[in-house]
Amino acid sequence: MSASKNNPDKERIISGASVDDDASFELKLRPKRLQEFIGQSKVKENLAVALEAAKARNEPLDHVLLYGPPGLGKTTLATIIANELGVEYQQTSGPVLQIKGDLTAILTNIRARQVLFFDEVHRLQPALEELLYSALEDYKLDIIIGQGPSARTHTLDVLEFTFVAATTRAGLLSAPLRSRFGIVLRLEFYTTDDLKYIVERSAEILGVAIDDAGAHEIASRARGTPRIANRLLRRVRDYAQVRGAGKIDEPTAQAALKMLEVDKHGFDEIDRKLLLTIIEKYQGGPVGLNTLAAALAEEPDAIEDIYEPFLIQIGFLDRTPRGRTATRLAYEHFGIPVGRKQNSFF
Repeated sequence: MSASKNNPDKERIISGASVDDDASFELKLRPKRLQEFIGQSKVKENLAVALEAAKARNEPLDHVLLYGPPGLGKTTLATIIANELGVEYQQTSGPVLQIKGDLTAILTNIRARQVLFFDEVHRLQPALEELLYSALEDYKLDIIIGQGPSARTHTLDVLEFTFVAATTRAGLLSAPLRSRFGIVLRLEFYTTDDLKYIVERSAEILGVAIDDAGAHEIASRARGTPRIANRLLRRVRDYAQVRGAGKIDEPTAQAALKMLEVDKHGFDEIDRKLLLTIIEKYQGGPVGLNTLAAALAEEPDAIEDIYEPFLIQIGFLDRTPRGRTATRLAYEHFGIPVGRKQNSFF
């Protein structure tokens, strides 16, 4: 069974999604202030201005929507917003809330000006989303008491707060919900230089000896994602302690990453299989998403939302109106002449 049948991305070491053992590890490495946050210069600049303005007016910060691929720091930025404002922080997620009572309990217990962080807000049920509208816009909550002809609406006041929402799929947000956000920020993939700095900072916090070349090797294979960089650092640290001299240098990092089957572009087996399927089975494309999903025994959503974005970002894959096509870079990566007709099948 493929990873996507149950939890599409969590079995991959180069997954941007959080896995169970990431939480405690990331907590130690997470920056507390905006000036400590590495990368995302445009996001930081916009957020810094909004935070200073809110503090100067002694008002709550406008509601914030953070969107972009997983692992880029949306949760970290939410905690930073609370720290910068000096207010309380509460976190939940769209899938966790199942009934109106869950959301009502959260909203009626909000402290003044606190930050309420919703992860995966695109997965919030429509009925609960509608309950949010008046709370976000007017700081009021409409509760229906009773049933049938005797039902009546009771309006509760909610203390002013800042709603920070995160999503990897901004296109799935409804227009009414999206319109409630005064600040909308997109997080982009990180540069190798920024990731190298993050790896060096994390290694210092963890007490791991690492040189410049070793940090660069890990950063260059981290797919533009800090969470992946830190996860790879953990695995390379283990390798260095068991099979090396305890220090992470370039040869040690290369050997560890080779054992993990993470190549120089940060590709794993699934990435390579996807690209080779397009090149070998469909002559480089175009090939439709459903056809590709059937050939790989993966779900179309998993391919579109998890596997493709990074391959498109670095120029190895194109989405066209007719389907997916492998680029020249993909052919060169595998040493296959461009345009050569392939007859091999998996």
